[in-house]
Amino acid sequence: MTAAVRDRRVLLSELEQLVSEERNPRTMGIDLMSTPEIVATINAEDRLVPEAVGKTLPQVAQAVDAIVAAFGKGGRLVYIGAGTSGRLGVLDASECPPTFGVPPTMVVGVSAVEGAEDNAEGGAADLRAIDLTNRDVVVGIAVSGRTPYVIGALNYAKSLGAVTVGLTCNPDSAIAGMADISIAPLVGAEVVTGSTRLKSGTAQKLVLNMLSTASMIRIGKTYQNLMVDVRTSNEKLLARAVRIVMQATDCPEQVAEAALQRTGNDVKLAILTILTGLEIEAARAAMTKADGFLRRALEAGA
Repeated sequence: MTAAVRDRRVLLSELEQLVSEERNPRTMGIDLMSTPEIVATINAEDRLVPEAVGKTLPQVAQAVDAIVAAFGKGGRLVYIGAGTSGRLGVLDASECPPTFGVPPTMVVGVSAVEGAEDNAEGGAADLRAIDLTNRDVVVGIAVSGRTPYVIGALNYAKSLGAVTVGLTCNPDSAIAGMADISIAPLVGAEVVTGSTRLKSGTAQKLVLNMLSTASMIRIGKTYQNLMVDVRTSNEKLLARAVRIVMQATDCPEQVAEAALQRTGNDVKLAILTILTGLEIEAARAAMTKADGFLRRALEAGA
């Protein structure tokens, strides 16, 4: 038996143990269904995902607290994965700067190049390339929980003393066992066997949404449920900034636009000046004293 055949048999054995690779008894005849039946079946399976994610909320909250602590020390949130998992991490990271006004270096997405997911050293090398430190939090994303690229990345992160989070859909997997915090929603077999971009990918997206959004809320990037650190990098976002100021202050559009013009499109400052009557420099000083939390600045000026 050649080494390649032996390795393939080991991999086949591992795949047989994964929940995400099981066949779904509810979709065995999906190729015989009509189009309405197919989409209804997919939708029915998708509705199982939020419940599975809900069972992991204690671990998600624990990860959020670790991320917030990392931000407080100048650290970063780093997502790393391969395939769909890696792309979802890159997507979530890329949405943080325009939504919350943070620098692109604060939330970083690292995805393996195609064909590199079996290279454990590649995961470590990619983290070295971004100068990972023990102040960072590394979220390794892999549905199977056995991807060598992600295992290598988490091992490297742990060697530096960084907090590690494993996001997988197989609770008994290697990644779940090695990470400091394991988030493992059990979504069950996919509609199409092994196509983990479906329920598993949806579960990962829901968790990533919570990790980044909750962390940003915790560091003052929202006021009430408004995105008060939104960057006005295009006309749509500028219009949204005007609307946010109007919603937060109940002021007319012209007042919101004038306040944004005076503050260089700083939504927080615009709201603070309207609600308190403070001049711009005084408002800026109040925001600094409040560590960037608009609600604290407003309460201090009340």
